[in-house]
Amino acid sequence: MHNIAAFQPPRRLLMGPGPSDVAPSVLQAMSLPLVGHLDPVFVRMMEEIKAMLRQVFLTQNEMTFPVSGTGSAGMEFCFVNLIEPGDEVLIGVNGVFGGRMADVAARCGAKVHKVEAPWGHIIEPRQIAEALKTTRPKLVAIVHAETSTGALTPVEEISRLARDAGALMVLDTVTSLGGCPVKTDAWGIDAVYSATQKCLSCPPGLSPVSFSPRAMGVAAQRKTKAQS
Repeated sequence: MHNIAAFQPPRRLLMGPGPSDVAPSVLQAMSLPLVGHLDPVFVRMMEEIKAMLRQVFLTQNEMTFPVSGTGSAGMEFCFVNLIEPGDEVLIGVNGVFGGRMADVAARCGAKVHKVEAPWGHIIEPRQIAEALKTTRPKLVAIVHAETSTGALTPVEEISRLARDAGALMVLDTVTSLGGCPVKTDAWGIDAVYSATQKCLSCPPGLSPVSFSPRAMGVAAQRKTKAQS
């Protein structure tokens, strides 16, 4: 039988797109005793975490919390709650994760319109503006910083275009949150998700998400049950 207690993983300097090195304070916190999810201490801790996530997302959204799962779980949380079968969606694809958004939206039953750019290039606002001339999407979704290439798409103007068209704006900030400003409220973002193992310097396994009141209204008024 293997002696699990004797196993020591090798020390690595993690400089890739993720996971990143975990802050020593986080490792120390993870060594503390567990508390149950119904413990009053846990409830207070969760409220503190939600408040801190609002600070890093630069938002006042009440619905801001960490989903149990990776960044892809946060992606699914947003799409599954906001999309109903037959909805039209407009998605920017300039790398792996834009493509994954399109796949998840299609599995939710959406009619997906792609706005594409070569890997390493950004999605230009003019591309979104052109696509909105011929589509009436329920939501527009963009990867802020495409993990597979590092391309950082400016989204403020894209979000304005989406709002002017009556669409929700969904933003993937898996790689950008904590590494560059994510101005959820100022940019008019309706749904945003991230992951802990990138710039937040925590282990994988949590996906911070935030829904605007507008997004919450859409989720509450859906006519079909969300996919499980």
